[in-house]
Order: sequence, then structure tokens, then C-alpha cells
Amino acid sequence: MNTIPKSSFSFLKKLAKNNHRDWMTEHKKEYQSSEKALKAFYADMVAGLNEDDEIEKLKVFRINRDIRFSKDKTPYNKHRSVSFSRAGAHRRGGYYLRLEPGGNSVVAGGFFNPEANDLKRIRTEFQMDASEIRDILKEPAFAKAYGGVFTPRDPLKTAPKGFDKNDPNVDLLRLKSFFVTRAFTDEEVQAPDFGATVLAHFRLLRPFFDYMSDVLTTDLNGESLID
Repeated sequence: MNTIPKSSFSFLKKLAKNNHRDWMTEHKKEYQSSEKALKAFYADMVAGLNEDDEIEKLKVFRINRDIRFSKDKTPYNKHRSVSFSRAGAHRRGGYYLRLEPGGNSVVAGGFFNPEANDLKRIRTEFQMDASEIRDILKEPAFAKAYGGVFTPRDPLKTAPKGFDKNDPNVDLLRLKSFFVTRAFTDEEVQAPDFGATVLAHFRLLRPFFDYMSDVLTTDLNGESLID
């Protein structure tokens, strides 16, 4: 299995200190070499995931930043990130990997900003019975890897419209996204077994994905919504 070369992190560290187009132009070959090595690593992740899942799409996020509406006008991201989308309407959830020096590398997975109908369906399920999702989050191996809770991302201050602010599951109802994360040190990322570590963390997400897939592909009576 391919590894994350030290040269890729070295490049990103230098980019963080020299985040302008002239520097990038001068170091284009170094950037291209780094990207080639990282894409080989991503390909290994796809192959590994496909052993017990089905990946429909690999998306490598652009290194160029969208600065149109940002006060930060630096043109490049100082990290590299990629997502792996699952195939089929019955497979929900997505895998994510970000590589960034300084202990900011992250493995994540879940449901990022689900569209309105899905968000309402998830919240309604949690309102009716959140015991299953809480059991998944607290499962020992999952909790050890991901902390046992969803990563909060700009949650509502109170219950969403149509839900009781005194609901015992209001902590879940306030969320707008439902995903978990695990950070890694630079040493962990550049270890020979990092690829296997990423795949192991991704596989821990499967019970969570299976549960949420069932929720999002059935109505409140448990009837399938998939033709």
C-alpha cells in the first residue's frame, strides 16, 4: 500500500509560508510530484473500501481557494482533501480525508449538511427513538476512534422549528450535520501503516452508515422509498 511521502507534507508546509501564485509557479513540478503520490494513496483507499463497500466517486478537492467572498485572499489551501462517495441510492453517507501538517490531518465520515427533506427525516427519527444511534456512537471501538459523539458544526441554539426544545434528544435535534472526526499527528500520517489505519477507521463507520441509510430510504412506517 502506498504511503504519504514526507515530501508532500514538506511541500504543504512551504506553501503555508509562501501562499502566493509566484511561489506556486516556481514550485509547480514539486506540486505535481506531490499530487501524483497522493493520488496513488487515494487509489489504494478506493481499492480497500471496495473490498466491502462500493465507491462510486472519488473527489479530489481543488488546491485553489474560492476567495470571492472571503477576507482571506491567499489563493491556495494549505491542506489536501478528498472524499469517497458510496454508490447507489441505498448506500448513504460519505468518507472524507484531509491531510494537513501540524496535527491537522483528519479522517471523517457521515452526513454533511443534508438537504432539507433528509434533515427533517433524520430529526424526526431521533425524536421518535434515538436509542439506536446513541448505541452506535457509544460502541466501544467506535467511541475510541471517534470520541463517541457527533462533531458539532454550527448547531442551532435551540430546537428546530416544529420540535420541542425540552425533547430529551434536543442535543441531536439541534445538529445540522451528522458526522464524526478523528485527528492524526504528522507522525501517524507518515507511518507505513497509515493507509491501513484510515481504512480501519472508515470501516468503523459502516454500522452508522447502515442505520442512517435505512432511515433515509424508508418512511416513518418503515416502508421503502426506493423503487
